[in-house]
Order: sequence, then C-alpha cells, then structure tokens
Amino acid sequence: MDPLPNPAPLASKLRNTLIRYHSIGDGDWRVAKKTKDATVWRKPSEEFSGYLYKAQGVVEDVTNRIVDHIRPGPYRLDWDSLMTSMDIMETFEENCCVMRYTTAGQLWNIIAPREFVDFSYTTSYEDGLLTCGISLDYGEVRPNFVRGFNHPCGWFCVPLKDSPGHSLLTGYIQTELRGMLPQSAVDTAMSSTLANFYSDLKKALKA
Repeated sequence: MDPLPNPAPLASKLRNTLIRYHSIGDGDWRVAKKTKDATVWRKPSEEFSGYLYKAQGVVEDVTNRIVDHIRPGPYRLDWDSLMTSMDIMETFEENCCVMRYTTAGQLWNIIAPREFVDFSYTTSYEDGLLTCGISLDYGEVRPNFVRGFNHPCGWFCVPLKDSPGHSLLTGYIQTELRGMLPQSAVDTAMSSTLANFYSDLKKALKA
C-alpha cells in the first residue's frame, strides 16, 4: 500500500491531463452510444489497454449545483444508482479529498461489485468548474469486492452562453475494472453507465 501523495502536485497534474483530453479533436472519437440525454464516444486509452470514454449532454441547472451532485459529498450517494457506499477517508482542503466508494454488480453480475479509492479535486475552469479524480493504491481491500482503478477522469461543467440556466456537462472516464472480465462486457457496461448517469442526474436535480 502506497502512502498518500502530496495533494498539490497531483491535483495540478490531474487538471492538466483532463484539459488535454478536453482538447482532443472530434475526429479521434468514435460514437459508442446516443440517448436523448447524452452522447458517449470512446477512443483507445493512453493509460491502459481499454478505452477513454467521453460523455456530453446539456443539463438544465446551474454549474455549481450540478457539480455539487457529482463530486464527493452527501448528494452523490442519493441519486447515483451504481454507487452503493462512499466514505471520505482524508480531506486536504475543501476542494480536495481521498474517498473510498463501492459500486453495484452490473450485467446480471457478470461484473461483480467493485471498490475504488480515489483522490478527488474540484477547481474552476473557464466560467464553470472541473471536478476530477484518479485512483490510489491506498487502504485495505474489503472482502467480497474487487479493487478497480480509475485512470485520470473528470467532469467539466460550464454554463451555456445563450442560456445560463443550462450547463454543458462533459465527462472523461477510463475505468479499469480489473478481475477476469471479457472486454466486450466492460465496453457495453461503460457506455450504458455513462448514458444512465445523465438521466439519473437530471432526475435528481429536478427532485
């Protein structure tokens, strides 16, 4: 088990990585799924043998409220159907923490429940916010869970210029689920999970 990293350089590196993903041209992405709430694209990850996913959709609410529902805190567990528990393990500053969370089994339990320990950081970006994270090798793995690993991931949320009550939410996710899994099952689950994330989030914001 690694010691906890110094948060400032990790936060800076993570932010720069996400901004680089955000500048990748449209031609590099392939559509993986489209719903009324979001479009999901993918491209081969530079971090591991799976894919980097991009999800994007317009959400009817202000940026701060949307990000409060996504980042670690009391809201996320209430509405995110995939997440089954969440604990803040360490807090460095108000916008920076280490959290441990668990996810439910997926695809009729072909994908068993997973546990993640992530460094999370929220910062300003243009007129909105970026909340981002990366997994750490920290803490004991709980029984009955497989420890997954999130390579650099995050959500950009910026107000629409011509409609300030709406925000454009763009996510970059590259999750290594680990364990003995067929890649096709992982790809199906990731695209569906990201599309469902938008519909679940919208319902929570309206509640």
